[in-house]
Amino acid sequence: MPRRPQTPCKYPGCPRLVPYGRKYCDEHERQCRGERKSAMLRGYGREWQKARKFFLKRHPWCVRCKEKGRLVPATVVDHIQPHRGDPDLFWDEKNWQPLCKSCHDHKTMTEDRYWKYKY
Repeated sequence: MPRRPQTPCKYPGCPRLVPYGRKYCDEHERQCRGERKSAMLRGYGREWQKARKFFLKRHPWCVRCKEKGRLVPATVVDHIQPHRGDPDLFWDEKNWQPLCKSCHDHKTMTEDRYWKYKY
């Protein structure tokens, strides 16, 4: 019986192949398996939820979509410059921008691909 072909590791930029059904190669499996803190421990608790809700009421449209001439409701408050645990940068409203989920996911994927944005 033929085997299914191996698939690429899902870690951004990793060229390794893994057996069908696995997401990551051995190196990235360890890296991605639970090393990330919970949202609450990263600062996204009750206080952030209140600030986020208030910010989105004042800025209801995605800024990236608006630049392209489309009005799409913003659902995410994005940190323009990643805060990486810095509380001053985290709470600085000048560092916030309203984005739709699609734009936020694209921005985050692009940033996480480059070494300068790593913790």
